[in-house]
Amino acid sequence: MTKTMAKGAQAALPLNTILAGDCIEVMRSLPEASVDLIFADPPYNLQLRGDLHRPDNSRVDAVDDAWDQFASFESYDRFTRDWLSAARRLLKPNGAIWVIGSYHNVFRMGAELQNQGFWILNDVVWRKSNPMPNFRGKRLTNAHETLIWASKSEVGKYTFNYEALKALNEGVQMRSDWVIPLCTGHERLKDETGDKAHPTQKPEALLHRVLVGTTNPGDVVLDPFFGTGTTGAVAKMLGRDFIGIEREESYRRVAQQRIDRVRRFDSAALETATSKRAEPRVPFGQVVERGMLRPGEELFSPRGGVAKVRADGTLIGHDVKGSIHQVGAHLEGAPSCNGWTYWHFRRDGKLIPIDILRQQIRAEMDADRALPN
Repeated sequence: MTKTMAKGAQAALPLNTILAGDCIEVMRSLPEASVDLIFADPPYNLQLRGDLHRPDNSRVDAVDDAWDQFASFESYDRFTRDWLSAARRLLKPNGAIWVIGSYHNVFRMGAELQNQGFWILNDVVWRKSNPMPNFRGKRLTNAHETLIWASKSEVGKYTFNYEALKALNEGVQMRSDWVIPLCTGHERLKDETGDKAHPTQKPEALLHRVLVGTTNPGDVVLDPFFGTGTTGAVAKMLGRDFIGIEREESYRRVAQQRIDRVRRFDSAALETATSKRAEPRVPFGQVVERGMLRPGEELFSPRGGVAKVRADGTLIGHDVKGSIHQVGAHLEGAPSCNGWTYWHFRRDGKLIPIDILRQQIRAEMDADRALPN
């Protein structure tokens, strides 16, 4: 584990480390004003009463862990006040925080953020393209969660990479409603028995967007509710430093194994830039967010040209950088280029058009739309 002296801090800042213990106590032990960004996914206080079953009477694997249970709203509010206060102390003057929650807790967190002097910049609706149905049919399907992005103060000069997010969305200004699938399939981590390693594991695509948009390479990102390490894995991939805090030993073990497998990408792949698309529109950045192609991976043109994928979904070649279409057009000396059919990636020694990846995402969209309401 690496330890680096924080700038202006008198104590060592344990970078790229998962710290064991209660997040409030651990945060209070870290040097003041030493962190650029905090991403916090605290307990939601779901207040579940009994088991939840599907129409076929099979039991739903719901969040019923002890760490999500609080005696009352008052105790949850006290917990929220204490961890936000400890987090605020760690942020640099121009630092910022992201918190994520559901209707059970996000309004209480939003009020406490304002009570403590944070300045709310945006709320973001994460709309799940594959939400769990409402099995009892007594409420609307809960198809989204809410993120709040706030700077430490009203005058803080927070980081916002507007052009990077625009490029990630193929040249269209990034909106505050994000359609991203739940964490499923190969990304969902399992324990030794084959069960979910963590009930609320967040998709890497969500953290990719947050970190590309609101941090820079080399920034320090703290996650006080580290879980199975999504924040740390994406931070390492994108060239950011992380500090994780997690009290559950089983989560720490899975998170460390996961992060050890992640490769940190070279600086050229971590820069950022712009693009455009069609019907149903799939931004190339979505391919990168979802890990189908990784920053630093090489793409190949029909004439032997090579370009590297960057974190914001743009490419960088020998003397050019831009969208998949712009770089292709430059290499061909043409006014335009369909980058989807022009570029190929290598798998098992074979060159495969990147359009295969777009078709895969479109097929998933079609399958989601075909699901019964």
